[in-house]
Amino acid sequence: MGIKLNELRDNEGAHKARMRVGRGIGSGKGKTSGRGVKGQKARTGVSIKGFEGGQMPLYRRLPKRGFNNVSAREFAEINLDRLQKAIDAGKLNAGATIDSAALIKAGIISRAKDGVRLLGRGAITAKVTIEVAGVSASARAAVEKAGGSVIVPVVEEQAPAA
Repeated sequence: MGIKLNELRDNEGAHKARMRVGRGIGSGKGKTSGRGVKGQKARTGVSIKGFEGGQMPLYRRLPKRGFNNVSAREFAEINLDRLQKAIDAGKLNAGATIDSAALIKAGIISRAKDGVRLLGRGAITAKVTIEVAGVSASARAAVEKAGGSVIVPVVEEQAPAA
């Protein structure tokens, strides 16, 4: 037995018939078709979100602030405690060099973005060699105290295309 393709149907009540408006007083939606009466909002194709009747709208009364730096690098951030937890769980091999590929494989980060940055929350006891795009001073100190090392490859700053 089973489902037959020619017998597939929607659940009862899943499809509601479209209301036909403007079809006479007896339909209950005649004349103004449920739009009230007159004015801009009764017409079709009207979008006046944020319009305040000619008064200077709120989004123009407030000052502009900040900018988006197109050349800023966005890092995938990882803390020491997260790293130690993964090593304890056997997801990371502390003997090998840990890089972004190893972190992705272990499921610690989903993608590397513009590189991985190591931050100093928590403690690390394993002796690790880790290759990252950036590292905070406290994180570097903690890794080196545990007998490990941090490699930060030098990235050439790319001038934005003129």
